[in-house]
Amino acid sequence: MNTQKDKTVSETAEKIQEYVKASYALKRKIVNLISNGRISKNAAAKKYNVSRSSIDYWMTKFSTLEEKEIVMSKDDELKKLKKRIEELEFIKDFQQDLIAEYEIETGDLKSKKYLPEQLAKEIEQKRKKAQ
Repeated sequence: MNTQKDKTVSETAEKIQEYVKASYALKRKIVNLISNGRISKNAAAKKYNVSRSSIDYWMTKFSTLEEKEIVMSKDDELKKLKKRIEELEFIKDFQQDLIAEYEIETGDLKSKKYLPEQLAKEIEQKRKKAQ
């Protein structure tokens, strides 16, 4: 005899879903799709047969990972920029030394006429040191 209680239990058992164990690549794909607004969490859960709570966990986990990657890339960028600044400062000093030597040898003070005031002052200081 099928009672109402037996029907409810059997219907509930049919609704219980077995979820797929998602690979790393699938997790990243789902998180990217949701983050880019291409699919909702509910639609992704149904389409890829994973739980919404798992998707929430992956979103938290991968957003932290992406933030770390951004920080690391910013650190690398800062290192490159600092190195470039050092290179440019060396070039500037070298050029100022050449201008100062030229002005000492020729007596023609072109830096005051053609360069910005700050640079002209720096060249003048180098010229005084060299004499």
